[in-house]
Amino acid sequence: MLKSISIRNYAIIDKIEAGFEPGLNIITGETGAGKSILVDAMGLILGERASSEVIRTGADKAVVEGIFGVASNRKVKAFLETEGLDVREELILRREVSAKGQNRCFVNDTPVTLNALKTLGDLLVDLHGQHEHQSLLRPLTHVEYLDDFGGLDGLVDEYRASYQRLDALFKRLEELREREAALKERRDVFEFQLREIDAVEPKPGEEDSLETELRVLENAEKLFEATARLHQILYEGDQAVADQLVLARNQLEDLARIDRQFEEARNECASAAAMVAEVAKFLQQYNARIEFTPERLEEIRERLGRLSLLKKKYGGSIESILEQRRKIAAEFSLAENFDQELTALAQAIDQERRTCSAAAERLASKRRECVQKINRAVIEELSRLGIANAEFDVRIENRRLETRAVVQGTERAYVKLGKEYYEAGPRGIDRVEFFLSTNLGEEPKPLSKVASGGEVSRVMLALKSILAKSERLPLLIFDEIDVGVSGRIAQAVGKSMKSLSRFHQVIAITHLPQIAGLADAHFVVEKEEVQARTRTVLRKLELEERVEEVAKLMSGAEVTEAGLTGAKELMGMDKARSKGKR
Repeated sequence: MLKSISIRNYAIIDKIEAGFEPGLNIITGETGAGKSILVDAMGLILGERASSEVIRTGADKAVVEGIFGVASNRKVKAFLETEGLDVREELILRREVSAKGQNRCFVNDTPVTLNALKTLGDLLVDLHGQHEHQSLLRPLTHVEYLDDFGGLDGLVDEYRASYQRLDALFKRLEELREREAALKERRDVFEFQLREIDAVEPKPGEEDSLETELRVLENAEKLFEATARLHQILYEGDQAVADQLVLARNQLEDLARIDRQFEEARNECASAAAMVAEVAKFLQQYNARIEFTPERLEEIRERLGRLSLLKKKYGGSIESILEQRRKIAAEFSLAENFDQELTALAQAIDQERRTCSAAAERLASKRRECVQKINRAVIEELSRLGIANAEFDVRIENRRLETRAVVQGTERAYVKLGKEYYEAGPRGIDRVEFFLSTNLGEEPKPLSKVASGGEVSRVMLALKSILAKSERLPLLIFDEIDVGVSGRIAQAVGKSMKSLSRFHQVIAITHLPQIAGLADAHFVVEKEEVQARTRTVLRKLELEERVEEVAKLMSGAEVTEAGLTGAKELMGMDKARSKGKR
C-alpha cells in the first residue's frame, strides 16, 4: 500500500505531503483545483515520462517521493533482489526532474534507471485514467487476469519451469551448432595443448617447494659452514655458551641457598641452558643432512624452467595452468564426441518438450474452462456498474507453426500437441485478449480500441471485484471512474469500490457524493493564493469536514441543513446513531 507521498515544485503544487490509509481513500475538489495534477505527479514515481515543463515556475527541480509498504509483496522483493537493491518492509521511490533536463530515479535512496522504476510501478499500482498504468489496455496482461480468475498459478508455475529448462536446452543446442566448425577445426590444437601440459604434469603447490629446495642447494656450502660454526659456539667450543650457562646456573644455585631471591634467576638460567642445548641439537642434525648434489640442482632448475614456459603460455600460476587444462580437455572431448553430444542434447530436448507440451495442454484446457465463467461474471458486474448492454468476451488464440519450418529449424517450436507444433512463451501457448461491446447490436472489439476512460475503469472495477482476493496489485488508483455515472449506478460503483477496498488499497478521485460518502479517508484538493501566487494543496478531512464536503458534492457550494442530513445518511452516520440509541 501507499503509506505517504511528498510532492514538491510540480506544476502549481508548491509542497504537498499526505499519508494514506488502508481501504478506500477518496480525493475530491472543485474542477481546476488540481486533482489531475496530483495524479500526474503520482505517475512520476511509477515510471511515466516527464519533461522539465512540469517544474513549478522559479524552482530548480520537481521532486516526488512515495513510501510503500511491501512487507508481503513477493514480486517486489524478488525484483529488488534481482537488481541488487535493498529489501526492506518499506519501499521508497523518488523521482527528480531538473530544469536542466536531468531526470533521476531512486529506489531506497539508490539510483536506478527509469525502466527499473517503471517495472516496480507496474508491480505496485494500477492507475486508471488517461495514464500508462492501465494494465487492461495492455493485452499482454490479459492472460494474467484470466489465470488469477481460474486460480491457475500452480499450473502456470509448472509449465514455466519446464519452459525455462527447454529454452536453456535450445540455447545450448544453438551454441553447439555455432561452435561446431570452430571446435572441429581446433581439435588438433586442443590435442597438442593437452599433450604439452601432460608432459610436464604440473602439481598444485609444487613451484614453492621446488624454489625452497633450490635456494638450499645453491647455498649448501654456506649452510654447512654456518651451522658447524654455530654448533661450536653454542655447544662444542672451549668457551661454549652451553658450558658457560651451566656454570652460571650452578653459582646461582649456591646463592639461592643463601637468599631465595636468586631462585627465579637460577630457574631462568636453567631454561636458557636447555634452549641452547635444543638449538645446538637442531644445528647438528641439520648439518648432518646437508648434501651438495649438482645433479639434483640441475634437475630442479630444468623443472622450474618447464613450469615457467607453461605459465607464460597458459597463465601466471600452476593453478591457472591446471584450470586451462580442464577447459581444454572439455573442449577436446566435445570436439571428439560432437555427434554424440548433439544426439544426447536432442534426446533431452524431446523429453523436455513432451513434459512442457503436456503442461501447456493442461494449462490451455483449464483456461478455456474459465472463459465462459469470467465472461458471465464480468457482464453481470458491468450491468450493476451501469453498462447495461455490455458484451464481454475473453478470446484465446494459438499460433500453429508449419512442420516444414520446424524441421528446417527456421522456427523455434517449443511444444507439440498431437502432430502439430505451437509457438509458446513463458505463460503457455495462449494469446489472450479481452473484447468489449457497450452498445446493443455492436460486435465486441479489442478492449484497448473501443473503451472510453470511464468504461475501462469500470471494466477494471468489475474484474477487480471478481478477483478481489488476488494480491497481484496491492494499490488501485481510479481517476474519475465515475465520468458519466449518476444516481443508482453511482451508488453501485461506490459499493463495489468499497467492497474492493477490503482486499486492496484504493485511491479514487471522484465528484460523486455516493462514492465520497463511503471513504475510509477523505482528502480535498484546493487552490489557494499565497504571496500573489496560486498553489494547490491537499488536506485530509476530519469527520465534520467530511460531512460538509459530501454535502457540497450533493447541493453545491452553499451547504444546507438538508444537504448535511443527506450527507450523513450517505455516510451511514444516521444508521450508526440509531443503532446506538437502541
